[in-house]
Amino acid sequence: MFRQLREDIECVWARDPAARSAIEIMFLYPGFKAIRLHRRANYFYRHKLYFLARWVSQRASRKTGIEIHPAATIGKRFFIDHGTGVVIGETAEIGDDVTLYQGVTLGGTGKDTGKRHPTVGNNVMIGSGAKVLGPVFIGDNSRIAAGAVVLNNIPANSTAVGVPAKVVKIDGVRVADLDQIHISDPVAQEIARLENEIDKLRKELNKEEK
Repeated sequence: MFRQLREDIECVWARDPAARSAIEIMFLYPGFKAIRLHRRANYFYRHKLYFLARWVSQRASRKTGIEIHPAATIGKRFFIDHGTGVVIGETAEIGDDVTLYQGVTLGGTGKDTGKRHPTVGNNVMIGSGAKVLGPVFIGDNSRIAAGAVVLNNIPANSTAVGVPAKVVKIDGVRVADLDQIHISDPVAQEIARLENEIDKLRKELNKEEK
């Protein structure tokens, strides 16, 4: 517990040049309070204490202006800078060393069921006011520009900007005449492979039944 507390403080200290002391971070930073309370709410949620989990998360929302569903999965060294208006949905998954700025939404589109919210990889930065909607995947080391609206998967090591968001850089190299549909997507490729395997198994079962 104390190691995690130290990590949370150190990640704020490293990423916010305005931070002056650990005491200031612990008592005056809404993002720090939000993640600490979320971990408590998530513990209750995982132990099926759903009412208590929601009570803690709603209390955190009132105190910080940051709303995180207690079921959301969040990794280590998560930093919310400023934080007002941040919303993180129920099935969102966030990796390690992720930074969100104020007004970010990791939400749903209203059209999906089950896994409805984004999965964010490690070492991702999402700028102020950006909206990442639906069960999309944001690859490791990617940057989402302020105000962007992400509706499709973003590959690793990329920079995405605009409404709807388009990838403008991969591995630091500007992308020319390339839209998100034609970018190699390892997640989609794996899903296609699995669907192909399932189709083969179905055909074999049909043969045996005949």
